[in-house]
Amino acid sequence: MRDRELPDKELTDAIINAAITVHKTLGPGFLETIYEEALCIELTARNIPFERQKTVAIPYRDQIIGEHRLDLLVAGHVVVELKATKDLAPVFFAVVRSYLKAVDCHSGLLLNFAAMPLVIKRIGREYYGVEYEPERLT
Repeated sequence: MRDRELPDKELTDAIINAAITVHKTLGPGFLETIYEEALCIELTARNIPFERQKTVAIPYRDQIIGEHRLDLLVAGHVVVELKATKDLAPVFFAVVRSYLKAVDCHSGLLLNFAAMPLVIKRIGREYYGVEYEPERLT
């Protein structure tokens, strides 16, 4: 679906710019929590609203079977998952898509701060077997 405009592109671009600033300032080598704290400071400085460690209930057949915490939910529209790992495993993409479904959002970002340069993957929700292809931006 590359020919279609990605949902929330302006907002995801703003988040990506904030993440690039954090990565350029700190570089790789810290724990995810350090990057999360720095990204929250950067988003606040840019007046981009977010919820940190947002608890999300996971329903199954109208019953809550558990909960998960999102790293960031930005402006109620974009799920941001932070990593500080050597490689992004395929399971990370599935997890973000599950989060998107759980909070009824269409756009997600998977950011790997351990890489040089910062690895940024845009992730869209799956619809009828079609999904937005992740892309690498540098």
